[in-house]
Parts: sequence; C-alpha cells; structure tokens
Amino acid sequence: MDSRDRTIAFPPGDWPELEPGWVWLCGAGPGDAGLMTLHGLNALRQADVVVHDALVNPEILSWIPPGAERIDAGKRAGRASPRQAEISQRLIALAQAGRRVLRLKGGDPFVFGRGGEEAQALVRAGVPVRILPGVSAGIGGLACAGIPVTHGAVNQSLAFVSGHDPQGAAPALDWAALARGAQVIVIYMGLRHIGPIARALIKGGRAGNDPVAVVQDASLDSQKVLETTLERAADDIARAGIGAPALICVGAVVPLRRILSAPLPGAGGRAGASDGRDPSPA
Repeated sequence: MDSRDRTIAFPPGDWPELEPGWVWLCGAGPGDAGLMTLHGLNALRQADVVVHDALVNPEILSWIPPGAERIDAGKRAGRASPRQAEISQRLIALAQAGRRVLRLKGGDPFVFGRGGEEAQALVRAGVPVRILPGVSAGIGGLACAGIPVTHGAVNQSLAFVSGHDPQGAAPALDWAALARGAQVIVIYMGLRHIGPIARALIKGGRAGNDPVAVVQDASLDSQKVLETTLERAADDIARAGIGAPALICVGAVVPLRRILSAPLPGAGGRAGASDGRDPSPA
C-alpha cells in the first residue's frame, strides 16, 4: 500500500513578503513546472499582477491566484512582440501604482533573459527589486536530455553563448577563441544562425565531426533530441524538423546521453534522464 502523503502543504518558514510597489524578477525554469523554485511559488501566491514570458509553462501560469492580473509580455521571433523598453516601462508603471509585481521568465532571468536590463531600469526609476534565480535551460534543460554540461573526464571549461544579438542577427563573437578555449559550448536561441555559427567554429579550429546535440522543448513531454555533428548540424536540424525553443550543445559531453538516457532497470522501459526520443539518423 502506498502510504506517501501527496497532499503536502506549502512548507512553513519565514518566506519573504512581496510588498506593494515591489517587482520580483523570477526564473520559472526550463519548462517542466516541477523545476519552478519554492521562492518562485511563494511569489506567485502573493502577486497582484504577473508579467510573464512566452516560454513559461502554462501549468505554472494556472497557479496564478484568482483575481491577480496576468500580462503576456512574451517575445518570439517572427511575431509581433513588445519591445524591451516597453516591458520595462510597464513594470515601472505597475510598481509605481502600488501593485505587487511578479516578472516571470523562462529559465533564469539573468541568463539571456534580459533580466539585467529590466532590473537596471527598475533601479533607475527607484523601484525596489528582488531577484529570484531559476534553473537555467542551458544546465537543467540539457540535464533532462541526459547531457551533463560538465564531466570530470571530459571538460574543464564551458561557455554559454546567445545565438543572436539584440537585433536578431548572428552574434559578432570571437568564434575562433571560443572554438579553442571552450571545450563545451551551449548555444541559446541559435537555430536560425546555426549554419554560420558552425562554419565559424570550424574555421576557428573546431573539428567538423565534433558532437552536437539539439534539444527542443527541453524538460517537457514534447522534448526531442537530435544528435549530429558540427558540420552536419544545419542540414540535420532542417531534415529533422527541429524548431524553437531549442538548445544546442557542442562538445564531447554530448555522447554521454547515450549512457545517461538509457532505460532504467525495472522501469518498464522508462528512461533515466531523458525520454530517449531521438529523431537523428545517427
């Protein structure tokens, strides 16, 4: 008989209070609602208004209390989206109106989430801010696909890279330095420019057969994982129909998922760190 208590209440403790006129910048994690932190849930329970990004799991949004306002401030490529300055000004206006404001972002707000820009704008306007870190997709999302971003026998360096600049163009980074200096490279929002990025890394000295994993919908039931190589990545992504949101991981940690996403003993075929689905022909 299963005696586990599945009705555990929110843990007691001296949890911080979201006061009127404050903005809390919170990371909701890579997708799976279970990866939302307790601090984030505590904030969600108190907010008068929740300003959220497009990648926040709808299950998390369903936890918004009745009567609280919900504002979609999501920005997606190719769609009409609010500008960053407009979002920051709206946060300032809501706080100055005495609202308890929760700014909810996918992943971690300070990892390619524009949280730094928003916090800076709020501080300049005299609005008090609290930062609630979240599980970054580049770490937690890849872990859900069975990929450890560091492994003692494989790498001692790691780089996180944005796949586009603030205007949406391919980032003007020193790809040769990254190719030489970072044993593992994790690229956020890189699908659109993966062709030129891969060519720049190879030109900078990276091997064309360097392992690459592309993880779509990381940590969700819809997660897909494509294993390929740097020189084949652009073609294989197009062939497999991989779409955004997706993470791209380059380096020798990628093949470890073949071990870490294997079925667990006695789990009826259920995989360990990943569902094991892989549309790659590799």
